[in-house]
Amino acid sequence: MKKLNLILLLFLFVFAESFAQEKNILQQLEEIAIIDQKVMMPMRDGVRLATDIYRPKSDKPVPIIFSRTPYNFNSYRDGELVTRTLQTALEAVKNGYAYVVQNERGRFFSEGEWDILGVPLTDGYDAFEWMSKQSWSNGKIGTIGCSSTAEWQMAVASLNHPAHTALVPQAYGAGVGRIGNLYEQGNWYRGGAGQMLFTAWLYGTQHDPLAPKLPEGLEQKDLIRLQRFYDMAPRYPRVDWAQGLSHLPVQDIIKNVNGPQGIYEEMITRKPNDPKWYEGGLFHDDMEFEKPAFWFVSWYDVASTPNLAMYNHIIANAKDPKIRDNQYLVIAPTLHCAFTRATENTIVGERSMGDARLPYDELTYAWFDYWLKGEESEIIQKMPKVRYFTMGSNKWQSSDTWPPKEAQMLTYYLDSKGKANSRLGNGVLTTKRPGKDNPDTFQYDPMDPVNSYGGNVCCTGNAVQGGSFDQQEMELRDDILVYTSEPLAQGIEVSGFIEAKLFLSSDVKDTDLTIKLIDVYPDGRAYNLDETIQRVRYREGYDKEVFMEKGKVYEVNLTPMSTSNYFEKGHRIRIEISSSNFPRFDRNMNTGGNNYDETEGIVATNNIHHSSRYPSSISLPIIKK
Repeated sequence: MKKLNLILLLFLFVFAESFAQEKNILQQLEEIAIIDQKVMMPMRDGVRLATDIYRPKSDKPVPIIFSRTPYNFNSYRDGELVTRTLQTALEAVKNGYAYVVQNERGRFFSEGEWDILGVPLTDGYDAFEWMSKQSWSNGKIGTIGCSSTAEWQMAVASLNHPAHTALVPQAYGAGVGRIGNLYEQGNWYRGGAGQMLFTAWLYGTQHDPLAPKLPEGLEQKDLIRLQRFYDMAPRYPRVDWAQGLSHLPVQDIIKNVNGPQGIYEEMITRKPNDPKWYEGGLFHDDMEFEKPAFWFVSWYDVASTPNLAMYNHIIANAKDPKIRDNQYLVIAPTLHCAFTRATENTIVGERSMGDARLPYDELTYAWFDYWLKGEESEIIQKMPKVRYFTMGSNKWQSSDTWPPKEAQMLTYYLDSKGKANSRLGNGVLTTKRPGKDNPDTFQYDPMDPVNSYGGNVCCTGNAVQGGSFDQQEMELRDDILVYTSEPLAQGIEVSGFIEAKLFLSSDVKDTDLTIKLIDVYPDGRAYNLDETIQRVRYREGYDKEVFMEKGKVYEVNLTPMSTSNYFEKGHRIRIEISSSNFPRFDRNMNTGGNNYDETEGIVATNNIHHSSRYPSSISLPIIKK
């Protein structure tokens, strides 16, 4: 009994201390800031967006740091004070900024109807217009946010509002639509295959159209009162997504777990080049971008390749040389939006990255000070255009470009004696072009797909744990082809985009090809670096579907992978090839049908050819030092 009493007292002490800290943050903020919550900012169509404003107690106009989000930022939840937004606001006000946070239309206290990736671009423009005209604003606005709080920034920047002065997009892949040959459409696709993260994410995000809503036109005083005990946040029952994502058909997954109705069922029917992708809030490569931006990317995020392609697109296509010269990039070895969680021994999955810390707050405030206040900054003056973390050697490096200019492509060809199945097979990577064709054959059964293990993921609940994991056990599957180089005579750095070309024949009309890049240690540990997929029907482009003929060999160029990794002396380079990586990507049912409305698939017999005629290969950007 005494022990239980001590535990209870300790719990009460910790709770009281935590509550005191929360109250202390609010008190600090109240001392230095004017707090104006639930300001209903009007849009041009009359819809009002719920906005909280925190600004210094001063008559002097100040610049604004603006964050727009679909997530709940209410300061009171379940009757308790929540300080995450207040802490962000406190730091901004201390640094001489007004901090403004706003919900997208249709989210929580904001009026209107929500549409993921389809919120009108004019909402951002109208928000800039309103804020820039306030007496407390100096007319300069910087935007910041990670993931869904970042995705809207790029397309809105294309509208070129004069008050929108600078951006800090972090993990922003959900806002990238079409960039060159990449048709990601906001991370919905990779290589034409569906990324299942949105199935799990939308379950806990989309509002059911029948859910109760506040009446429109409520006064601010009533909204402030209501927010203390009614925050409009639905309580979604937990779902075991490791099982839930296996349900067929795919279009009924959320329905099968009694989830909210919404836009998922419509979006799952869209093809990669559907016109609807070009009606909403995604950035596409035919849009202008004339704003300075500080970009943040992670190696184990869901969209490192399209994110980096976006960065390069702006540098290549911005009309103003000053804008082209003021794009900066940080690439960290972390998971999605986990930049600030790096420690002196950062573990991502199972692999140690060493000390991956950076002073992110210092960097972003220096950026905003320069662009929004006009203050010269030694940090900005000395900041490299690209700061990237190289795994393996576990160090930060810098470059003027991405990839680094000194990167030279080295091609490794696939070869075997016709039995590359599993890591126990005879698949090799060699710089020598193979001669005779000894194709490797495997069967892909959609009902028994290769499971995702680690990887570059986001938002799939318990279905996939992101990061770098030892793949040895996975590589014992017969439906995974494994190709491995000889031990390296000297260490090499691979930094940049990785290109893969495979030659495929099959007995089905359509299938997928997956690839994974691996760093193999001398003791056999095999750590994944990046992975991608290609739906074969889209091998000739995403504006058409071209199906296969039985037995005919087709060239398939996969969407590029990206990494920076130092393969130490004695390590080996490995790739895995298969036709599934589930549930990161949806399963191809191999029928040539829609996939999303199918409940039965057929087994595909797939052959990877490698010869002088069919030079299946992977090309790596090597940094020689």
